[in-house]
Order: sequence, then C-alpha cells, then structure tokens
Amino acid sequence: MGQTEGRSFERLPAYDSECYLCPGNARASGDTNPKYDSTFVFNNDFPAVLPEVIGNSDHPGLLQKEATCGECRVVCFSPRHDLTLAELSSEELLKVVEVWIEQTAELGDKYEWIQVFENKGAAMGCSNPHPHGQVWAGDWLPTTPAIEDFSQRSWSGENLLLDCLEEELKDGSRIVEQNEHWVLLVPFWALWPFEYLLLPRRHVLRLPDLTNVERASLVQILKLGLVRYDNLFEASFPYSMGWHGAPFVNGDSSHWQLHAHFYPPLLRSESIRKFMVGYEMLAEPQRDITPEQAAARLRDVPSLHFKVR
Repeated sequence: MGQTEGRSFERLPAYDSECYLCPGNARASGDTNPKYDSTFVFNNDFPAVLPEVIGNSDHPGLLQKEATCGECRVVCFSPRHDLTLAELSSEELLKVVEVWIEQTAELGDKYEWIQVFENKGAAMGCSNPHPHGQVWAGDWLPTTPAIEDFSQRSWSGENLLLDCLEEELKDGSRIVEQNEHWVLLVPFWALWPFEYLLLPRRHVLRLPDLTNVERASLVQILKLGLVRYDNLFEASFPYSMGWHGAPFVNGDSSHWQLHAHFYPPLLRSESIRKFMVGYEMLAEPQRDITPEQAAARLRDVPSLHFKVR
C-alpha cells in the first residue's frame, strides 16, 4: 500500500527534436551538438565543480571548509534517443567502454579522483531518457572512495576485493555471470535488492590498465548483466552505477582493485521500489531479500532482451 512507480516502458523515438542530447540539437548553453554517429562527450553545461578554485579555503575552527576544483563531463552513449546500454550492440558498447577509459586517462593527468557513472531512469533522478552518463573529476578523494581506500589499504591479506572474489567463487550462490576475465555478482554485503558488484579476475588498478581482450570481455558481461536487469520485471531497469579505481596520486596504490557498483532501487516489481528511510537512514540499512535470493532470480531470467524475444 506504499509508494508505487509508474510504468517506465514507453516507445521513444530514435530522434527527439526537443532533446538537448540528440545529434544536431541545441543545448541550454546555446551550443549545438554535432551530428555525431557514435559516442559524444562534452563539458557539462551546469557543472557541479569548476577547473578554477573559487572562494577562500582558510576557515579555522570547528567548522572547516576547503575549496576544490574539477571538471564535469557528459557522455552520450549513442545518437539513438530510444536505446539503453542494455540494447546497444557489442560494437557500440565497446565504444562506450573505450570512452570511459579515454576520459579516465585524460582527466587522471590532472585530477586525483575520476568518477565515471550513469544514472538511468526517472526513479534515479535522470530527467532525460537519452542514453548518457557522466564523468566527474576532482582534486580530492571523496568520502566513499576514501573509505574504500582505507579498507583496502588496511587489509592484512593479499588484496581485499580479490580475496573476497575468491570466497565468492568458492561459494557460487551470489554469482550472476562470469567469463574468463570478469565476475558479476550480488555482493555478500548488498543493501539494494538487486545490487551488482563487477570486477576483473586479475589485479587491475584502473580502467586504462585493462587489456584489449579484457575490454572486449567486459562488454560481454556488461551486456548480459544489464539484459538480466531489464528482463527481471520486463522493464527498462533503473539504477545508478559507477566505476571505482585507484586514485591518481603519487605513492603506492597496489592495494586497490578496479570494480564497478550497480545500485538499482526496484524491489518486487517495476512499480514497487525500495526506499532507504527511517531506521535505515538513522541506524542501519536492512535487506528485503538476501543476496543469494537476488542472484538466483537474476540467473533465472533469460539472457536475451525481452524486447527482442
């Protein structure tokens, strides 16, 4: 009897003249998009951070502030307004992976933390259905990556995430997809109902460190995992996803392991979502289903997208 979401499956046009991300259209800044036929990257017209530091960072006392600088970019995955990552061909998806890698490498020459991410669907606050993601770069280590950095650095074993992966592979109940180079699973600590953790089998620090074979293999497992999302409720599955790799800093980063998080909000159907409220916000998140149940449900759905079956 709680909040429900409306159906998100709708027929979109391949081109929308009102969309500020479609090829050839004008954006809010007044700039006009080129008539691109693959991927397209541009500086965000309303960036959250700027390349120049603004304001005085000197603020002594208990309440302290520090000025930061960075860049925000938008990555259009396809010129097609009506497609998602799950619906792109392997060749098209590989171009997206290559853009993620190129942007990470380029911005990593100037900034400490590069956050590649995608918010998909209105349920995740995405106001434009055109397939796109973002890249934010900054000269500081944000809170969540800083916690991951501390945890991985403090681990007494060989490598925290690779040691976890070894245990997951032994157990097998939370594995959704795997191939020669990658493993996609619902992590033991999953808080969102159908959360994914995606990581390479070998020790890799950052996206640009992936070999050509690993990049092609990543495309395969990404497509399978995203199609399983859509097929779960036969809907365009909303989520927030992002890549976490080693910060671009001088010093030892060997404790890091490249990985991607996928956080989808849907719980029991396309119209029923999970909310982090009350006890979960004030004390500790609670699981509505176990990660083993979530992985089993995802494994059980077809690997061919429901739109083409």
